[in-house]
Amino acid sequence: MTNDEIYELIILGAGPAGTAAGVYASRKQIKALLITEGFGGQAVVAAKIENIIGQPELSGVQMAKIFEEQARSVGLRTVFDKILSVKKEKEFFQIETANNGFFQAKNILVALGRQYKNLEVPGEERFKGRGVVYCSTCDAPLFKNKAVAVVGGGNSALLSVIDLLAYASKIFLLNRSEELRADPVLIDEIKKDLRVELIFNAQITEIFGDLMVKGMKYQNLKTGELRELAVNGVFVQVGMTPNSDLFKNLVKLNELDEIIVEPLTGRTSAPGIWAAGDITNLPYKQISVAIGDGIRALLDIYGELKDVKLQEFI
Repeated sequence: MTNDEIYELIILGAGPAGTAAGVYASRKQIKALLITEGFGGQAVVAAKIENIIGQPELSGVQMAKIFEEQARSVGLRTVFDKILSVKKEKEFFQIETANNGFFQAKNILVALGRQYKNLEVPGEERFKGRGVVYCSTCDAPLFKNKAVAVVGGGNSALLSVIDLLAYASKIFLLNRSEELRADPVLIDEIKKDLRVELIFNAQITEIFGDLMVKGMKYQNLKTGELRELAVNGVFVQVGMTPNSDLFKNLVKLNELDEIIVEPLTGRTSAPGIWAAGDITNLPYKQISVAIGDGIRALLDIYGELKDVKLQEFI
């Protein structure tokens, strides 16, 4: 089923970039539609967010609620659905959704963010939801008085360790390299707790168990030695990958599958397609940066629709 209505703009995704763009689209009276599976993006799983100016501290769930309330308050039309495909048919883009058919637009803004990477080791898929988890905010309470492993060395991994300090009896942090990439303040915090054991040069080779996870195996990349850890949970925090699969044949991507954009405008290599936030090749994957990216792209779209030059915004 194809919806007959033609939108000036369809925004894909309602994380920080997509929501900000949607609010600005309504304020600029652009005929816009937002399609998303939910507000908040990947940050919805964060237990504590402290780097948004004007909001000293809030959770990812609280942030998502604020996003949705503000989008509703400005009258932004929103469809909650999974996006199946995006195609260009003559002069319009056709966005296919799982439950609401096709939507048509003259322009689209892609703000679908990223998703967690898998370890791609034996046992990971089998034990997903049975000890292998990706969200410490959601699942840390399930591991009260249990030994767990966190895999990764960036901010997300260390924040998972911090989430687990309230519950776990022992936390192994396994990092593939010899140093952590996280912010120094986070490194200092986890080193204070004797329950946290850092394991460097660790390549995960297997996760095992019966009905639930019982342990994991890893190889020391310097010595080649294989070792086992008895743990009841494995928190995977090894990075994220852009949700750009639907656009590989529409726009140019870089070697990381990020959508390449012109940094001042968010324009992609394809006319009528803009992108913003963590799905793009722009640096600094932060909530506040994504909000700015979304607004900047939206203003460029508005300028394109109304034939307003950049200087006229100043």
